[in-house]
Amino acid sequence: MKAKRIPLGDAMQGVLEAAKLLNAGKLVAFPTDTVYGLGACLGLSEAVQALYTAKGRPENRPIPVLVASVEDARKLAKAVPESAEKLFKAFFPGPLTVVLPAVEWIPSEITAGTGSVGVRMPNSQAALELIRLCGGALAVTSANLSGHTEATTADEVLRQIGDRIDAVLDGGKCPGGVPSTVVDLTVDPPAILRKGALPPEHVMRLLSE
Repeated sequence: MKAKRIPLGDAMQGVLEAAKLLNAGKLVAFPTDTVYGLGACLGLSEAVQALYTAKGRPENRPIPVLVASVEDARKLAKAVPESAEKLFKAFFPGPLTVVLPAVEWIPSEITAGTGSVGVRMPNSQAALELIRLCGGALAVTSANLSGHTEATTADEVLRQIGDRIDAVLDGGKCPGGVPSTVVDLTVDPPAILRKGALPPEHVMRLLSE
């Protein structure tokens, strides 16, 4: 069955419908500041497992978590070092994912046995409101088949995974088009795991100050 297309709407009415589906354990794609993300309710293991299946994502790769606020990000980490607070202040909201030691209650489907969790606060009003309506955190990975090009429109999402998910919140074209940069703070020195929309040198320069 093809995924339902939910128009975002001028007053973001579509966010309410998308949130209801996510809270019911469904998979919903939605626009962010970078690319379209595919979300699942963080506390529902079955939904997170379905996320791996929909993407064809290897189960040894952790799923990032998008948050509605810096405080929501802190709640997911067992420890929040000063370096993380620096990055939060400078780049949240924005295209940076920060990997931190995960609190124990985060499902193993999210951490993939690594004991760590990647958190990001997107710079998108619609995405932030959707995440807030889902408790402040969502398991989210890019809304495309694993190994394929990231989707920047709802049409691209539907072409790649439309028969594998429940709905897509259509908010038009994503402004960024490039995935987030990922920095790992669980290692010393911190390491860039993925070069993305935020120049890695900006991250490393701030951490060295």
